[in-house]
Amino acid sequence: MTSVNPAAAFDWLDVRASARARAGLTRRLRSRPVVDPVLDLAGNDYLGLARDPRVCEAAAEAARRWGAGATASRLVTGTTTLHTELERELADFCGAEAALVFSSGYTANLGVLAALAGPGTLIVSEEYNHASLIDGCRLSRGHTQVAAHADPDAVRDALAGRTLRRALVVTDGVFSVDGDLAPLGELAAVAREHGAAVVVDDAHGLGVLGQGGRGSVWAAGLAGAPDVVTCVTLSKSLGAQGGAVLGPRRVIDHLVDTARTFIFDTGLAPAAAGGALGALHLLRDQPELAERVCAVARELACRLGTAGLAVSEPAAAVVSVRAPSPQAAVEWAAACRDHGVAVGCFRPPSVPDRVSRLRLTARADLTVADIDHAVDVIVRTAPPEAHAV
Repeated sequence: MTSVNPAAAFDWLDVRASARARAGLTRRLRSRPVVDPVLDLAGNDYLGLARDPRVCEAAAEAARRWGAGATASRLVTGTTTLHTELERELADFCGAEAALVFSSGYTANLGVLAALAGPGTLIVSEEYNHASLIDGCRLSRGHTQVAAHADPDAVRDALAGRTLRRALVVTDGVFSVDGDLAPLGELAAVAREHGAAVVVDDAHGLGVLGQGGRGSVWAAGLAGAPDVVTCVTLSKSLGAQGGAVLGPRRVIDHLVDTARTFIFDTGLAPAAAGGALGALHLLRDQPELAERVCAVARELACRLGTAGLAVSEPAAAVVSVRAPSPQAAVEWAAACRDHGVAVGCFRPPSVPDRVSRLRLTARADLTVADIDHAVDVIVRTAPPEAHAV
């Protein structure tokens, strides 16, 4: 038998890596130091709570009391009284009957879609949905039909032609690339015309939109609706880690019994649960945080637009600035960092419309000087073509 070099089994990876490099799509991990002099407009710490001493102390106290990890899945020994308290307070804050905490927002989306859909279910999925929703649709084994972005009529057409017993309409509440809003009220009305339920990923709405930051579902008047399920993350506005599903009690009970990413995954670490609960208390006591982050986003967009850049109109905390090409976006983001400002760099295939961007995330704790510095750096380092995009 001819001997084959075992290293050749992954030679195809080198070919793929070279292709990505030629297209300007190579990604690099960057270790962040404890004290970073760079102004962060790339992360999702919308309310500036990830390093708030009160949130950090809540996380530390939870670790001291409960240990470093949850020790097992939630159905074994991984549920602490801290988890149940967080679920109760999240549901109360967002106006839902019940909530269920997962180890991440990604696993929450995978779990809820796999549990609520399946063979015999039509899933009408918004074109610009987050990757976690797309993957959840795939794993669910339901029949997925993609609807055009922010188009309730496209959803209506998909539902009108359905032959399957059940249907779900699945959408982000705030889209993560440009920060625009889904027309949730119209989508819910269309879904009700056809007996469909609605699942909303509100990762970028909690803490930013709605009364005191209660989210996009609340802002649309759908909080507590019997046919609406909301997924949130604890890692953005709440500055911690994890995710949660909020909705009718019978939906939450069904997830406990059937959601594989809940049943077979180790529970959220106590420190993350404690930190998220501490942040939720601060948000409840300081509703002006939500108003402040939206004001900062509008200020950034206005000033960058006035400077001649192609900027999205922010409906929440995300501001995107179009770049002329993937490589230009990479170089622009690098130049911003060299001048002390970290910005996100979104390129195909991560963006559904295949347009490259700088993605800026506003924070409630940014000062006037921070905003001045950010605008100056982004405008000064912009490639000439960015003004013509």
